Amino acid sequence: MPHESGSEATDFADFATAAWPRLVRTARLLTGDHHEAEDLVQTTLAKVYSRWSKVPRDEMDLYVRRALVNNNLSRLRRKRVVHLLTPLLPDTARHAHEGHADAIDQRATLMAALADLSPRQRAVMVLRYWEDLNEQDIAEVLNCSLGTVKTHARRGLEALRAHPVLAPGIPASPASPGAQR
Repeated sequence: MPHESGSEATDFADFATAAWPRLVRTARLLTGDHHEAEDLVQTTLAKVYSRWSKVPRDEMDLYVRRALVNNNLSRLRRKRVVHLLTPLLPDTARHAHEGHADAIDQRATLMAALADLSPRQRAVMVLRYWEDLNEQDIAEVLNCSLGTVKTHARRGLEALRAHPVLAPGIPASPASPGAQR
């Protein structure tokens, strides 16, 4: 159904305004940085806007999530090239507010562990445990098979459980028979 350009722009603005907090939260978990997350969401929404009239209204969330994950994977590929070409990377500044130090430490610990996952494992972990998508929806967002999602989820959880910042003092070893639930 064709829309008037003004109505279409209003529909997009309403969608973007309502989806912004959720998309930034998801992007923050994908990127590990609030500013990069906002840039990623802004880039994604700009690309979505250019195709807004073609996006099926019943698949908007799927379309935008897929675009967000794909743009993040593209960002990581570009970043990898920069890392290969840069001999020394600058240290990142970390700021903690005194009253929220524990929460910030916990978040930093989780972000460090997520950062060590592969981009696809990280995407599966974020979409499953923060976006609360089921495996079939994740497969649609990532445009892969259900088995691939299950494999990334299993490997991602194993890596997080064994990660030294999440399990300090526990040596990383193959899963013991009692570790499976």
